[in-house]
Amino acid sequence: MGKSKSFSASLFSGLALATILATPVFAAAAPSDPSGAETDSDTNSGTSTSTNAQDLIAKGRYVAAAADCAACHTLPGSASFAGGYAFQLPIGTLYSPNITPDKTNGIGNWTEAQFVRAIREGVRPDGAALYPAMPFPSYARMTDEDLHALYAYFMHGVQPVAQAVRPNGIPWPLSMRFPLTVWRWVFAPSPESARKSAERSFPTPELARGAYLVEGPGHCGACHTKRGLAMQETALTAEDGPQYLAGGAAVDGWTPPSLRGEPRTGLGAWSVADLTAFLRTGRNMRGSAFGNMDTAVHHGTQYLTDDDLTAMARYLKALPAANKAEQSWQTDPAATRALRAGGKLTNGQRLYLDNCAACHRSTGAGYAPAFPPLAGNPVVMNTAPDSLIHIVLMGATLHGTQAAPSAFTMPGFGNRLSDAQVAAVVTFIRHAWGNDASAVSNVDVARLRKQLTPSTMQSAPP
Repeated sequence: MGKSKSFSASLFSGLALATILATPVFAAAAPSDPSGAETDSDTNSGTSTSTNAQDLIAKGRYVAAAADCAACHTLPGSASFAGGYAFQLPIGTLYSPNITPDKTNGIGNWTEAQFVRAIREGVRPDGAALYPAMPFPSYARMTDEDLHALYAYFMHGVQPVAQAVRPNGIPWPLSMRFPLTVWRWVFAPSPESARKSAERSFPTPELARGAYLVEGPGHCGACHTKRGLAMQETALTAEDGPQYLAGGAAVDGWTPPSLRGEPRTGLGAWSVADLTAFLRTGRNMRGSAFGNMDTAVHHGTQYLTDDDLTAMARYLKALPAANKAEQSWQTDPAATRALRAGGKLTNGQRLYLDNCAACHRSTGAGYAPAFPPLAGNPVVMNTAPDSLIHIVLMGATLHGTQAAPSAFTMPGFGNRLSDAQVAAVVTFIRHAWGNDASAVSNVDVARLRKQLTPSTMQSAPP
């Protein structure tokens, strides 16, 4: 039910973060509902619910928001959870289903057992396999308590919407679902094995909580872990090896970075406070969320409790670097001196002064957290330059959150800079201030420019 960030390229889902552990985390008041769904009455029957039932619905609402259900199942400007979100696949178009409690078009006739099986095992009530756009290999780790609350919320806290979803545009024989059943048997863990993994021993309860949130309902690995030949995640948990969260393949022009301890291209230089601020607001003094991660923060992580965010941050900080040879970033002032001196500048330096320096400064330090630094930024130094090229071509928006309501937009420069000019300025940024990343070619830019369309541009979250 979380949003599929990589589905358009690989049939599988991507970012979203977190639900709740079996240990209650609702001592704090439930966050405001980003979906706008009803929460104070039984919208199916119109009758008032008891205090206990209201508490259960509130918990389920938190689970739904934290798991990013709205991102896949709500079209911008449309009714909450009514479906219709289009996933453009190489084999056709898949539309997300209506998951409101409408009995004709939604899931209003589903029993709780059917609901739980769909989430944990990827099987519909009629026995057909679900497309792995919903990350059931990770959701298999969700606790009974979380799923019970989530079911209560969708059945009694969400407004039914009598909206039929368009049929999937996948031609026969590619539309046959039995291969998905085989894929599920081979690559998806059983709920029993997933639960055993989730209940493994950790040094502290906080690390156990963080592991549950990141590895399970958060399904962070769906974007941040590379995939195998059958497009399965090569690791589902930290138990599976250092490839887990070591960075994913480019999807729609975004390259998910490593969430492990690499000092340059991962989170090695970030503190726990940096991570919690990023997950709460989409920004910190080291970088800003963009693209799919901005959507994940908007729909999900901004609504998590401080304890949850800290647990996730501590778990991520406990993951060692997959690339042990990577050296720490050290600032180099040579680029700053050249920009300030003027005179005989390279094409990339001149383009940077004309288009970038006003916000990101000659030092590359930016004006964080509003305008992120480019010097020492893991996204800038990533082995793959796709994300940086994407932002320069198409721009990006950092949307406001409850804790940081201001929104900031970087305009795209694709309509005014040629492929050669974009390659020059991106190469300068990746080389400058000690970043020392590889150069970008005209071919790299042309490939992404052809791939990116208005539909891949980041829009305001619903």
